[in-house]
Amino acid sequence: MGAADLNLDGTRTEYFDVECSEATLLALLRACFEEHWREVIFGPCIEGAVFEGRFADQPAITLLDGYVTVDVPSGSPWHFHLCIGPHRGSPALPTPPELAAWRRCARAAFFRNLDAKGRGSSWGLRLWNGRGEQMLTVFFPNPWLDPERQRYVAEPDWSRLESWMQLRKRFAKVAAEPPPVDAEPPVTH
Repeated sequence: MGAADLNLDGTRTEYFDVECSEATLLALLRACFEEHWREVIFGPCIEGAVFEGRFADQPAITLLDGYVTVDVPSGSPWHFHLCIGPHRGSPALPTPPELAAWRRCARAAFFRNLDAKGRGSSWGLRLWNGRGEQMLTVFFPNPWLDPERQRYVAEPDWSRLESWMQLRKRFAKVAAEPPPVDAEPPVTH
């Protein structure tokens, strides 16, 4: 296990760090948004605000000057950009190195939120920029949530963690774990 944060409400967040090279982050974002796009919910997730976006069609990922663009080629009315590599700006408006370092993803980690009793409540991926500001959170399917109704269920479906476990193994080098034997639903807000 990597680092863990003890949250003010008694919950804990475990982190499993990913290398932050442009090539690794590009491959990771392609896996999330070109392969697993139907499964993930994404957006900023900070105390007091959570944006939960989904794509209705498969997005495509492009890279220019260190910025990845996640967009739906068929004409979605929105898209997003993340700085994941060297960013120089243009000849007319070069980017100062300090600003480029601030913008670029400096940390990426898979995470697992645990309630006060240590029961898993959400699983995802998070990216932070050079100042430690969150850039993006990607939530993976939750074994305790019905994917159609987005409501909690009494019996978990542990197969819903397959994509999170697979990508965490591939990018954070953490082996998959068996599900808990006697699982109880987590306490959530």
